[in-house]
Amino acid sequence: MVAHLLKANAGLVRDYFSVISGSAGRLVISLAYFVALANTLSIAEFGLFATASAAGVVLSRLVSFGFVSPLYRISSVKPQLVGAYTGGFLAAVFISLPIVALAGFLAHLVFFGADLALGTFAVIVAAEALLWRSLEVVVIVNNGLNRFGRAALLVIIGTALRATAAVLFAFSSVTTLAAWSWWYAGANGMALIIAVMFFYPRVRLRLVPQLYRRRLADSFAVTGAEVLFYVQSELDKLLVLAVGGPETAGVYAIIMRLVDLTALPVRSFNMMLVQKLMRTPDMLRSLKIRGGLEAGVFVVSTLGLAALAVFLYIFPRALGANVASVVSLLPLVLFVPGLRNLIEYQAELLYARGQSGLRALNLALLGLAKAALLSWLLVTFLDRHDWMIWLNAMFAALYLLSAYLTYGAIKKPARRV
Repeated sequence: MVAHLLKANAGLVRDYFSVISGSAGRLVISLAYFVALANTLSIAEFGLFATASAAGVVLSRLVSFGFVSPLYRISSVKPQLVGAYTGGFLAAVFISLPIVALAGFLAHLVFFGADLALGTFAVIVAAEALLWRSLEVVVIVNNGLNRFGRAALLVIIGTALRATAAVLFAFSSVTTLAAWSWWYAGANGMALIIAVMFFYPRVRLRLVPQLYRRRLADSFAVTGAEVLFYVQSELDKLLVLAVGGPETAGVYAIIMRLVDLTALPVRSFNMMLVQKLMRTPDMLRSLKIRGGLEAGVFVVSTLGLAALAVFLYIFPRALGANVASVVSLLPLVLFVPGLRNLIEYQAELLYARGQSGLRALNLALLGLAKAALLSWLLVTFLDRHDWMIWLNAMFAALYLLSAYLTYGAIKKPARRV
């Protein structure tokens, strides 16, 4: 039976392994990047960088006001229009810049204040929101065109350049966070130049406003949903910094960075599933299929973190001295990666079915719930061991809320965009 399923879906399996090859390569290189950086910056500086980078990821979803969604959909179904939609995307990026700058200034004012200089924060956010996000758009378009191998290679190149910058930075004479911000921006800028010159399809750029009008509603809904998704995804880092300070934020950032490594194979799976759902939006009608997919995501994520925890228990200094000082906390968050990845998976289901408005509403509710629960944990449990254990219960509650909202929405007809 398994052999028959593999044979029937040979093309899909081949494409997935093309994508997962990029994730595997990215996993190894990301680990090298993390080890070099986490052991060069102080724990407090690493916490500030990770939190500023998280803010940049959130702000990157405001760039272009979600027009990357129509660009991706067009590359999947009408590739001859990629040039027209690329022109629209670039125009949307330019229009969105003042909003991104204002939102960034307010984020710095609320969460960072005197802990991080505004100039350093701006460089990190620009590198994340403009340079790296633009590279991600090139990857997204290649995936839409079914060029999965090229997309995977570009991800590896971009991640390798950042890792190289981190290693060179570790051997440089100035190893402050301010200095690292420029190394980071330079690596991201070089990666973007390579992406545009060698990986973006050769198209004639043009602006065709009449093509964009019917897709603007989806664009705005997607940008709202994406911002809300990453707010609820990255809010924990911002709240830990605001409540616990840079040192606690650094410890938390190291733990969650290790947790994030388990998500890379799952995100590759999500991307493939989204493309299949765009073509067959009713494929998840079966409760058996839904349950099997969710169980797979949870088990793979949990086993990944468990394996990492065992490895670091045996070789505690394998990832460096700074990381060794906090690896004992890793088993406390054993179920967090599986639950986080399931929430992300469920959000992608609604996007694939064209239910971006409902997705945005669901993510807003999840963001509010996460802010309330995490704030309560940080204030109630002062010992970091206690509140880290309770993160499992918090993400379980968020998962149940997400499942209720998502599968309620799936009962409604899919919307083709």
